[in-house]
Amino acid sequence: MVQPHNLPRHVAIIMDGNGRWAKRRGLPRIEGHRKGADSVRDVVRASRELGLKALTLYAFSSQNWDRPMEEVRSLMELLRDYVVEERAEIMDNEIRLVTIGDRSRLPEFVRDPLEELIRDSAENSQMTLCLALSYGGRESIVAAARRLAEAAVAGEIIPSDIDAQSFAQELSTRMLPELDLVIRTSGEQRISNFLLWEAAYAELYFIDTLWPDFSRTTLYQAIEAFQGRERRFGLTSEQVRLRRL
Repeated sequence: MVQPHNLPRHVAIIMDGNGRWAKRRGLPRIEGHRKGADSVRDVVRASRELGLKALTLYAFSSQNWDRPMEEVRSLMELLRDYVVEERAEIMDNEIRLVTIGDRSRLPEFVRDPLEELIRDSAENSQMTLCLALSYGGRESIVAAARRLAEAAVAGEIIPSDIDAQSFAQELSTRMLPELDLVIRTSGEQRISNFLLWEAAYAELYFIDTLWPDFSRTTLYQAIEAFQGRERRFGLTSEQVRLRRL
């Protein structure tokens, strides 16, 4: 049973397995993505009800642009539909919507309603829903390094002042709490260029369930597993216990 006093502050999910779910049923890949959108709705609602501070969903990676054009177009249409159809629930439940990644690459029919909802939900404070769109962890780190290098060349900072904290402030995730838990579905055990910096001390939870079959019950199981782990952050178990006293 999920313990309300020890929730992860920030959960991120790599939503994998939509294509395999469809293939096993003899359906087009897009049907797997469409069913996966239902899982998104359920998990967002469950996260809000649990009281999570932030939920990040890996919706579309930088590398996904290389998929067949027809599939990319269908994914963009599903994204637009989600933004439009869930707008009322996001606003009514005081959810703040943000994105990480290169939004400029999104087609206008997605970008316009997405950016409108981002603006309108900016003051919401009950939970942050972050969509990783056209996102890559390496690309994010490179962009942050470039901004710091440009600031150093301009004389705004000196290189010796750059540390982990100042670097993190240049990342697009700076508005989110520390990442505590990364979940990946479909049985794959890798993080696929997702939140590479942010996941340094996150707990990793891999599950065989394909994303379209993921539900709030599966989310609860992942959080229960998280709550059963000892997080040491480089310390010994004894040091962790003493800190709790």
